[in-house]
Amino acid sequence: MLAPDRLGHGKSPDGVQDFEVDSELIAEQVLDEPAHLVGLSYGAIVAMLAAARRPEMVRTLTVVEPPAAGVVRGDEVVDTWDAELRRFLDGPLEDPREVFKAFFPLAGVPLPIPDPVPETLRRGARALVGMRPPGDAELPLDVLAEAGFPMLAVTGGHRPEYGIIADAIADRTGARREIVRGMGHLVPDTGALFNELLEEFLNHRG
Repeated sequence: MLAPDRLGHGKSPDGVQDFEVDSELIAEQVLDEPAHLVGLSYGAIVAMLAAARRPEMVRTLTVVEPPAAGVVRGDEVVDTWDAELRRFLDGPLEDPREVFKAFFPLAGVPLPIPDPVPETLRRGARALVGMRPPGDAELPLDVLAEAGFPMLAVTGGHRPEYGIIADAIADRTGARREIVRGMGHLVPDTGALFNELLEEFLNHRG
């Protein structure tokens, strides 16, 4: 299993958060051989774009809570949420605690903010500066629909916006649609609930 860190996170170098840049890197460095792709949040957008770049190398694609507001542009609920996220990203984004006090509710992260904020989260806060808003992503859902590999779209059943987006993705691509409750946006942190769903999907569809 490969778990790459996007630019500005983990052991990867600093860089402006841009789904197009990230998807090119994933397509080049991960999809150089057939693979199952799994992406969470912004990474789900990256995974969809990477899969569209090299569909012949994708065995299955699983997207978890993609904040891809652009796929349902015109939906009042999602548009309002997208505007709130853009205002947040346009803010000063300086003090890490204040950043996460605003960001966690928007994203649906059900965790307390540690004090002091560890360096991992501090770096994550810095990575938000100048980030390309996820709502700007123009996802090639027609390409994904025609590619033929199995898809799974999962949400955490907490904020309606993610559900609306995932429903639209499933409707337009034929993806299987599931909800895994218990950890809000952090669906993989449900442990066995998510892991067993993913394992079943990969074993029977991949």
